[in-house]
Amino acid sequence: MGVTGPPEPVMDRDEVDRALARLGAEHEAIETSLLALQDHAGRRLLEGAELTGTTKERWSTADASITLLWAYFDAYTDALRSARDIRSRRRWSSREDLVDLTELLRGAGITVAGSTTAAANAPTLTGTGRLSERFSLVALVERMNELYASSLDMVVAADAVWSALPARIDLLAAELQRTRQLAHSVGVRPGEHPAGDDLERITRTLSTLRQQVVSDPLAFWAPTKGSSAPGGGRPDTTTYDREARALEDVRREIDAVLTVRQDAEARLVRLRDVLSRADRTLAEARSARGEVLAKIAASEVPAVSGPPTVLQEQLATAAEYRRHAQWHRLSPLLEALEEKAEDELLRARESLTAVTQPLAVRAELRGRLDAYKAKVARHGLAEDPFLIERYDAARRMLWSAPCDLRVAEEAVLRYQRAAVDLLSPRVPEQGGPTDRRGPHA
Repeated sequence: MGVTGPPEPVMDRDEVDRALARLGAEHEAIETSLLALQDHAGRRLLEGAELTGTTKERWSTADASITLLWAYFDAYTDALRSARDIRSRRRWSSREDLVDLTELLRGAGITVAGSTTAAANAPTLTGTGRLSERFSLVALVERMNELYASSLDMVVAADAVWSALPARIDLLAAELQRTRQLAHSVGVRPGEHPAGDDLERITRTLSTLRQQVVSDPLAFWAPTKGSSAPGGGRPDTTTYDREARALEDVRREIDAVLTVRQDAEARLVRLRDVLSRADRTLAEARSARGEVLAKIAASEVPAVSGPPTVLQEQLATAAEYRRHAQWHRLSPLLEALEEKAEDELLRARESLTAVTQPLAVRAELRGRLDAYKAKVARHGLAEDPFLIERYDAARRMLWSAPCDLRVAEEAVLRYQRAAVDLLSPRVPEQGGPTDRRGPHA
């Protein structure tokens, strides 16, 4: 960078003193920042790490930028020292001194030479074909601020990822190891149980993830949109979070297997009881079907199936798994069996209900007939010949075998209508009373 523009107006002594004070404060602040960057834990880690990918590329640039920063700072220090030396020659600076100070403090006469390596990677010199640049002090400070911000952003981002993810991955790996041991104790192994396969996959993923995080931390950095502050963003934990959730799912699966080991015998006993009740209900339904066919005429009675042998075979398999401590096989089998056994008991009860439906209809008709007989007796009509005749007809049909339910229901309805007719209040017709009981009265 060369000197551009007309020469600046000569500064007076007060302007020189104020400029030197400001530049001295800037020098102290820059030195403090550079020393902090030099001692930053992230920078030291980057220097000693075997980097790959994005981090390797960005660190090559940042490292060159930090080297240039010190070169710029040395040039800045030399220029400030020279200005202070000129100002300190005499209490009242001469015009020649003020001209020199003006050129030094405001001119672009500061030359900065970079090393070959730094010049090859630094964003300020790459592609220019030059190994040095010329600055004014103001421009030099601006350039140092730019390089410092970009270098610090890279160092802070890498350090944030290294501080967050490897430790969390190690903790999850330790939990994974404990889960693997527990899974092995209950027979959950790769190739034999899906949870065992999941554990193997999580192990491989975590191992690969840790290697990638250590060698290329910036690949796991999510910058904050719109943020210009160095290190604005957060570590990207998407892969870690996914594997942590997967491990939690596996832990729940193993807990279920452990629960099976603890209460397997009680569950097997309950299963045997449910299947036994279903068998007894089906046996009752078969017996009831024979009774219905013998006592009820003209009625369609559904067939009753026998007990399912496949459930008994699966129950025997479950007992075998328990004897051989194959808990990972027993767990899903018990769950399926418990559901199927409940369904079988419900089916048996529905079958019994369907088979005994005609008997229930006959019992309802008997109850209705007796209820109306009792009602008639309370009103003093129990000895009415017409009612006695219709009651006896309905009773014979309901208490004979086989019973035709359709005919019996009609007989009950005839008796019911006759009773209602007698119990209802009468309004005499014009021309005299009329006997409404029929020709048999």
